[in-house]
Amino acid sequence: MSVRERKERERASRRRMIVSTARKLAEDHGWDAVTTRRLAERIEYSQPVLYSHFRSKKEIVGAVALEGFAELAIALRAAVPEGPAVRETVAAVARAYTDFAARNSALYDAMFSLDNGLPFAGEATPPPLREAFQALLDPLVDHAHPDESGLYVDTFWAALHGLVILTRAGRLPADHASDRITLLVSRFVPR
Repeated sequence: MSVRERKERERASRRRMIVSTARKLAEDHGWDAVTTRRLAERIEYSQPVLYSHFRSKKEIVGAVALEGFAELAIALRAAVPEGPAVRETVAAVARAYTDFAARNSALYDAMFSLDNGLPFAGEATPPPLREAFQALLDPLVDHAHPDESGLYVDTFWAALHGLVILTRAGRLPADHASDRITLLVSRFVPR
């Protein structure tokens, strides 16, 4: 292995460490606790080293969000049972989405609430975002009008996102979360 390859491997490892440390810090103490000074202390590198990987906190949030979208896509795909996409499939995906958000509140914030600098719904949209959207689209596409499948999924996702945010904020009682998903799915996927 050449010196150059070793340095690239070390740089990639340091980048992963920065992202995982930022994520853990956010999960433990919230995103306000994620500062370059605190990250530099935790990873035991200087702030200039941190800035050699990320120019700003926004870029760090974006890197964490990309991990989150990849994980969300995996969770949504894992929730889909074998067989045709029916109402139960859509309900399983909706539950997987809301469960993911509940288990990963800081990560979910990085993905959807904080300025992460990631372009959505455009040609520059990174693959993990596209894959997560596709994981939502696939079970719903058979139930949408062919010309409106993207709009259909956008609206379904917006409703799920609203349920997540309002439940987390205590505006909607958590004990009826399952009933809300059942109602939402029944409106989007008629029998």
